[in-house]
Amino acid sequence: MKLTHALLAASAAVLVIQTTGCAVARDQQSVGAYIDDATITTRVKAKFAEDKTVSAMAINVETLNGTVQLSGFAKTNAEKSAAAQLASSVSGVKSVRNDIVVR
Repeated sequence: MKLTHALLAASAAVLVIQTTGCAVARDQQSVGAYIDDATITTRVKAKFAEDKTVSAMAINVETLNGTVQLSGFAKTNAEKSAAAQLASSVSGVKSVRNDIVVR
Protein backbone atom coordinates (compact mmCIF):
# COMPACT_ATOMS: atom_id res chain seq x y z
CA MET A 1 0.00 0.00 0.00
CA LYS A 2 2.78 2.45 0.94
CA LEU A 3 4.69 1.47 -2.19
CA THR A 4 1.67 2.40 -4.31
CA HIS A 5 1.49 5.83 -2.66
CA ALA A 6 5.22 6.34 -3.18
CA LEU A 7 4.92 5.41 -6.86
CA LEU A 8 1.97 7.75 -7.32
CA ALA A 9 3.87 10.59 -5.64
CA ALA A 10 6.94 9.98 -7.79
CA SER A 11 4.81 9.87 -10.94
CA ALA A 12 3.13 13.13 -9.98
CA ALA A 13 6.51 14.78 -9.37
CA VAL A 14 7.80 13.66 -12.77
CA LEU A 15 4.63 14.93 -14.42
CA VAL A 16 4.99 18.35 -12.76
CA ILE A 17 8.61 18.63 -13.85
CA GLN A 18 7.79 17.58 -17.41
CA THR A 19 4.80 19.91 -17.61
CA THR A 20 6.65 22.91 -16.24
CA GLY A 21 9.88 22.26 -18.09
CA CYS A 22 8.92 24.33 -21.14
CA ALA A 23 7.60 27.20 -19.05
CA VAL A 24 10.79 27.31 -17.01
CA ALA A 25 12.98 27.44 -20.11
CA ARG A 26 10.78 30.05 -21.77
CA ASP A 27 10.74 32.41 -18.78
CA GLN A 28 14.38 31.75 -17.85
CA GLN A 29 13.38 30.84 -14.28
CA SER A 30 14.76 28.07 -12.17
CA VAL A 31 12.37 25.24 -11.34
CA GLY A 32 12.35 26.38 -7.70
CA ALA A 33 11.41 29.96 -8.62
CA TYR A 34 8.69 28.70 -10.94
CA ILE A 35 7.21 26.53 -8.19
CA ASP A 36 7.42 29.43 -5.70
CA ASP A 37 5.55 31.68 -8.14
CA ALA A 38 2.91 29.02 -8.78
CA THR A 39 2.44 28.66 -5.02
CA ILE A 40 2.02 32.42 -4.60
CA THR A 41 -0.53 32.52 -7.44
CA THR A 42 -2.50 29.70 -5.83
CA ARG A 43 -2.47 31.42 -2.43
CA VAL A 44 -3.65 34.73 -3.89
CA LYS A 45 -6.49 33.01 -5.76
CA ALA A 46 -7.47 31.19 -2.56
CA LYS A 47 -7.62 34.52 -0.69
CA PHE A 48 -9.86 35.91 -3.43
CA ALA A 49 -12.15 32.88 -3.22
CA GLU A 50 -12.48 33.31 0.57
CA ASP A 51 -13.24 37.03 0.37
CA LYS A 52 -16.81 38.07 -0.43
CA THR A 53 -15.83 41.50 -1.77
CA VAL A 54 -13.56 40.19 -4.53
CA SER A 55 -14.73 38.19 -7.53
CA ALA A 56 -12.19 35.39 -7.89
CA MET A 57 -13.66 34.48 -11.27
CA ALA A 58 -13.27 37.95 -12.81
CA ILE A 59 -9.69 38.66 -11.71
CA ASN A 60 -6.66 36.91 -13.19
CA VAL A 61 -3.48 36.37 -11.18
CA GLU A 62 0.00 35.79 -12.58
CA THR A 63 3.26 35.76 -10.64
CA LEU A 64 6.83 36.18 -11.85
CA ASN A 65 9.76 36.32 -9.42
CA GLY A 66 7.45 37.27 -6.55
CA THR A 67 5.72 40.09 -8.44
CA VAL A 68 1.98 39.49 -8.68
CA GLN A 69 0.12 40.94 -11.66
CA LEU A 70 -3.63 41.31 -11.33
CA SER A 71 -5.80 41.78 -14.41
CA GLY A 72 -9.42 41.42 -15.33
CA PHE A 73 -12.46 43.36 -14.21
CA ALA A 74 -13.85 44.69 -10.95
CA LYS A 75 -17.25 46.23 -10.33
CA THR A 76 -15.93 48.98 -8.04
CA ASN A 77 -12.72 50.74 -7.06
CA ALA A 78 -13.16 49.19 -3.61
CA GLU A 79 -13.03 45.70 -5.14
CA LYS A 80 -9.92 46.62 -7.14
CA SER A 81 -8.20 47.95 -4.00
CA ALA A 82 -9.26 44.94 -1.93
CA ALA A 83 -7.79 42.58 -4.51
CA ALA A 84 -4.44 44.38 -4.40
CA GLN A 85 -4.43 44.42 -0.60
CA LEU A 86 -5.27 40.72 -0.38
CA ALA A 87 -2.54 39.86 -2.90
CA SER A 88 0.08 41.91 -1.04
CA SER A 89 -0.77 40.11 2.21
CA VAL A 90 0.32 36.73 0.83
CA SER A 91 3.69 35.46 2.05
CA GLY A 92 6.38 35.69 -0.62
CA VAL A 93 4.79 38.53 -2.58
CA LYS A 94 7.41 41.21 -3.31
CA SER A 95 5.14 43.61 -5.17
CA VAL A 96 1.70 43.83 -6.78
CA ARG A 97 0.95 45.28 -10.20
CA ASN A 98 -2.74 46.10 -10.24
CA ASP A 99 -3.99 46.22 -13.86
CA ILE A 100 -7.62 45.51 -12.94
CA VAL A 101 -10.12 47.59 -14.91
CA VAL A 102 -13.22 48.92 -13.12
CA ARG A 103 -16.36 48.71 -15.22
